[in-house]
Amino acid sequence: MSTRIHVEPFLDDDSETFSYVIHRTDEKAAAVIDPVLDFDYKSGRTKTNGAQRMVDYIKQNDLSVEWILETHAHADHLSAAPFIQQNVGGKIGIGEHIKQVQTIFKEIFNLEKEFLPNGTQFDHLFTDGEQFQVGSMQLRVMHTPGHTPADLAYIVDEQMAFVGDTLFMPDVGTARCDFPGGSATTLYRSIKKLLALPETTDIYICHDYPPAGRGHEYRTTVADQRKHSKHVHDGVSEAEFVKMREERDATLEMPRLILPSIQVNIRAGKMPPADDNGKVYLKLPIDQL
Repeated sequence: MSTRIHVEPFLDDDSETFSYVIHRTDEKAAAVIDPVLDFDYKSGRTKTNGAQRMVDYIKQNDLSVEWILETHAHADHLSAAPFIQQNVGGKIGIGEHIKQVQTIFKEIFNLEKEFLPNGTQFDHLFTDGEQFQVGSMQLRVMHTPGHTPADLAYIVDEQMAFVGDTLFMPDVGTARCDFPGGSATTLYRSIKKLLALPETTDIYICHDYPPAGRGHEYRTTVADQRKHSKHVHDGVSEAEFVKMREERDATLEMPRLILPSIQVNIRAGKMPPADDNGKVYLKLPIDQL
C-alpha cells in the first residue's frame, strides 16, 4: 500500500459493513466510500452515530471531501450519503447502471410516478473506465456487475481497489447473485477482471462475515484472493463457480434490511417523499422477492 495514501476504515457492527475515508497524507482532499446510516428495523428509527464518526474524523483532520462514492445500491444497510454531504460536502456518485436497478425496483415497490429511474437523484453517474481525481489521487472506475447490475470498483492510483460486495475476505468468498438483475456468470467474469490487476493490489472489501476464531478484517490482496479464495481461487472454472454460487444462493435468506435499504439507496440515500400527513413511510411489498 502506498505510504502516501491513508485509508481510514469505519465498521458498522450491525450490518458488518466497512466504510472508508481515503486521502493522501500530504493533502486535504478526501473521498468517502459507502457510508452507513444506522437503522433500527423494529422501531423504524434512524440514527447517525456511525456516520458522525466519519464526519468527526474528517473535521478533526481538516479534510475537504470531494466525493461520496457508492459502490452500488446496497441491500443490507441504508446509505448515509446525504448526512455526509450536508455536514462536510462532496458529490454523491454511483455507476450509471443504477438506472437499471431503479427501473427494477420502481416496479417492485410501485413507487410514486414522480420517481424517475434516470439516476438524477445522484450528483454523478460513473461509466466503466471513467477516471477522475481526488486531489492528486487518480481513481479509475471498473464496472463489476453480477451481485447487482450496477456494482463498481474504484481503483486508486492503480494500487488499491475498493470492491464493494463483489469479493469478501478469502475465507468468506464472494457475493450472492440472486437479487433482481443479479447473475453468477456475470459476477465470475467481473471478479476475473479484478483479479487480473497486479497481484500486489490491495483489495478493500465492504463487508466481512468472519468465521469463528478471527475478528473483522477489511483488506486483502489480489494475490491472496487468487491463492486462497474459497470460491474463486485460481483453477476454479466459470461453470464450477456458477454451480456453487447458484446452489448456495438458493439456501440464503434475504438480507434483514433489504426492503428499507433499496427504497432509500436508489434515491441516493434520501427518504421517500412524505405522505399528506407530513410523515415518511417505507413500503413492504408482499410476495415480491
